[in-house]
Amino acid sequence: MTRSTSARSAVVAVITALTAAALAVPAQAEGRHRVSGDSLPSVTPRAETPVLHDDDEGGNADADDPAIWRNAAAPDRSLVVATAKEGGLRVYDLDARLVQSIAAPPAVGEDDAPGRFNNVDLLHGLRLSSGKADLAVTSDRGHDRLRFYRIDRDRTGGPLTDVTDPASPPVFSQDQAEINDQRTAYGLATWTDPATGKSYALVSRRERTGIALLELLPTADGKVTYRKIRTLDLPSTFRLPDGTSWSPCGEPGELPQVEGMVVDPVNGMLYAGQEDIGIWRLRADLTGTPKLIDKVREYGVPGAYDEETEECTPGADPGYGGTKISADVEGLTLLTESDGDGYILASSQGDDTFAAYDRELEDANEYEGGFRVTAASGALDGSEECDGAAVLNAPLGSKYPNGLLVVQDGHDAPGDGNRDATNFKFVDLDKVMDALDD
Repeated sequence: MTRSTSARSAVVAVITALTAAALAVPAQAEGRHRVSGDSLPSVTPRAETPVLHDDDEGGNADADDPAIWRNAAAPDRSLVVATAKEGGLRVYDLDARLVQSIAAPPAVGEDDAPGRFNNVDLLHGLRLSSGKADLAVTSDRGHDRLRFYRIDRDRTGGPLTDVTDPASPPVFSQDQAEINDQRTAYGLATWTDPATGKSYALVSRRERTGIALLELLPTADGKVTYRKIRTLDLPSTFRLPDGTSWSPCGEPGELPQVEGMVVDPVNGMLYAGQEDIGIWRLRADLTGTPKLIDKVREYGVPGAYDEETEECTPGADPGYGGTKISADVEGLTLLTESDGDGYILASSQGDDTFAAYDRELEDANEYEGGFRVTAASGALDGSEECDGAAVLNAPLGSKYPNGLLVVQDGHDAPGDGNRDATNFKFVDLDKVMDALDD
């Protein structure tokens, strides 16, 4: 990875402190028994989107990451924008009905592989040459770029319009060969600095530990591009309390990647889920020293990779992991309350639960509880192996007057033969708040 001068200085400044930060077990985890997902309260969804199938029959759509856009003028007409990987973007109304489908641009390569969108987030009130606009921003993994879509709820043909500058550069790759290797733009979080009014995207890299800070820049013709400010690499190897070094098991050449990310705009902190490690807190400008606020239960467990099965066989657990979340940790989202408090919500994919951490730094992001999304009466099932989540604590008309949580379901039921079935579940936010208050 090539870094700018400012990026090198940022990495040099923190690299010696990262390993030490990773060793510290969060105070809230010490001296407590492991939290069993079975003991957590359950919430049920109110609606679900049509099923998406990842198959070899021309579908190749796999639900991944949602974002909630509130229509301030008519909250009942708000939208959920979501990625479907090779299926591109899907836009749903509050009844979970499909409003618009946008294909991912085909990737450029020897096999003319399909494009692939990974994560999505929103920006509000970005000033374009044509006026202020709300944008949906997605990581285009097939091209190692970001793509931008202007949101206009009443536009004929659908609410999203592509406003990506065609000259936008790759985020990480130096050439097409690197892009073809698919170590490209992956996780995504957007952020507007209230002090300067500048807007940014933080982007992680697939199969690597790097995160890039990009400043988002409107162009003269109403498009949007970006420039890289700096990058930072999280650790891939960790020293355990017994003095040994540990890295999570994975395919040869893969490093523990980050996907789920969210920025708290009040204090400018980025929360990043390193899938097999835990949740990091670091400054959104990628300066300073990251702190590991919680670890997955599997932290420190040795493993052996089997090339035949392409799976890892775990060894004995030395007991250095956390107590609340299981790998992979993904789907980070910020639940803001009216009094300024709130939670960082994280999907604990390994045990099908969601964990809530206090967003107040004074409380050291203390664990506040968790919940499951389970089957409702009738045909609605719950959420398993959740990849992505989004929450909005704001009135959304008569359907969700107390706000909305949207979660990906990695195993929609009932299944359909050998095809993977995924979709998104819509949950009343008041149910979540009640569960966290228990």
